[in-house]
Amino acid sequence: MFHTAKVQKNFVISNFFNKFAQYMAKEKTAYVCDNCGQESTKWIGKCPSCGQWNTFKEIRISNDAGQKAAKNAAIGIGKNGSGVSANSNRPRLLRDVSTKDDPRIDMHDDELNRVLGGGLVPGSIVLLGGEPGIGKSTLTLQTILRMPQYNILYISGEESAHQLKMRANRLAGEESQTCHILCETSLENIFEQIRDIMPQIVIIDSIQTIYTEDVDSSPGSVSQVRECASALLRFAKSSGIPILLIGHINKEGTLAGPKILEHIVDTVIQFEGDRQYLYRILRSIKNRFGSTSELGIYEMQQSGLRPVSNPSELLLTQDHEGLSGIAISSTMEGVRPFMVETQALVSTAAYGTPQRSATGFDQRRLNMLLAVLEKRVGFKLMQKDVFINIAGGLRVTDLAIDLSVIAAVLSSNVDTPIEQGWCMAGEVGLSGEVRPISRIEQRISEAQRLGFTDMILPQYCMQGLNTKKFQIKLHPVRKVEEALRALFG
Repeated sequence: MFHTAKVQKNFVISNFFNKFAQYMAKEKTAYVCDNCGQESTKWIGKCPSCGQWNTFKEIRISNDAGQKAAKNAAIGIGKNGSGVSANSNRPRLLRDVSTKDDPRIDMHDDELNRVLGGGLVPGSIVLLGGEPGIGKSTLTLQTILRMPQYNILYISGEESAHQLKMRANRLAGEESQTCHILCETSLENIFEQIRDIMPQIVIIDSIQTIYTEDVDSSPGSVSQVRECASALLRFAKSSGIPILLIGHINKEGTLAGPKILEHIVDTVIQFEGDRQYLYRILRSIKNRFGSTSELGIYEMQQSGLRPVSNPSELLLTQDHEGLSGIAISSTMEGVRPFMVETQALVSTAAYGTPQRSATGFDQRRLNMLLAVLEKRVGFKLMQKDVFINIAGGLRVTDLAIDLSVIAAVLSSNVDTPIEQGWCMAGEVGLSGEVRPISRIEQRISEAQRLGFTDMILPQYCMQGLNTKKFQIKLHPVRKVEEALRALFG
């Protein structure tokens, strides 16, 4: 009797563990917010984290074979001395961790190195995003063609080898084409080729085209992008091989895929610019190894993207003497100062309602500045059309450009040009005061280097400023009226 009860108890326990194992082996279903990455066990109409509606997408979570493939590839490379084995990770005291920085990989591009924080960090994963046709693949391909000393694997899921060959011929020529090309979209096959080639840098163009067999959905879906990015992250950290991912953007201008994609990677850089203009801006949105205040500027040419080391000389008109409606402002993009030309055109409204148009400048900010001129200064622009343009196709968000916008508008309104050699920087408040701005010494140094003789700046910025080291004449002002009196007399 006792033996029968014991056998029955063992059968129940064994049956429980078998069912538990079957339950754990079954595919699970979860819901992930497409905007912020918030997870839920059921579908929710409004995300409790970011507040967006109808952003939860269903994903299937299966056996982690993609992660196993990444781990096996990393271990295979680690045994050959190219990385660190995944099994060698052990807990350590924080005081025992070495603070010596790993040597960064020089990308042979000063602008790209600046945005990355000094170069590409071994074992990091970088995400490059931008609009279609902006130049993401061109920038990546021309960069790796300048690095023949490295064993680089370029994986393309969008273009054929013939297309890549034609682009490489246009960018560099036959002699520097030493990188490996792989046209593949299967993550498992990609890891097998990485284990055979043992590259030092891996490029994937693009992450939305890669898929893993463990997820039952189409490439580019939330679940596919998430699982593939997680597997690539595990591989990069385990092997020490840096990975550069190229990503698409959606119609809102943000990176496509789940928001968790940006949390997974170490660095997120955005390629911006108007395709109708020649200039492109490479901006750092997230960087675990450097500052997010840096940016790079490129000029699109027939032979590829050319880094622009001195954008101020290209953005300024060489000769605008005698032309009204032009004012020069000293602006900051991150920690980089450069001079920008603000153009304005004021004319009598041809129709009943006056037009307000701004290119490269916030139109709502323009309406506010025009209201300040009406109320505080006394210039009647209510029945005038006002058009503002930032030369060069750049979009400026620095508030220090307010003063140059007002000066350009009044210069065009009275048809009186601003004297050559004058520039300005200052934020304008609602009461007509000129508010202080940041990094004033860098702005003054840039204006002086380009040969400007006079500069208008806020009175508050003169506190603690050593004016003896500047040869440029400074004109501190407190109100907009004082700035206009200094410009027009």
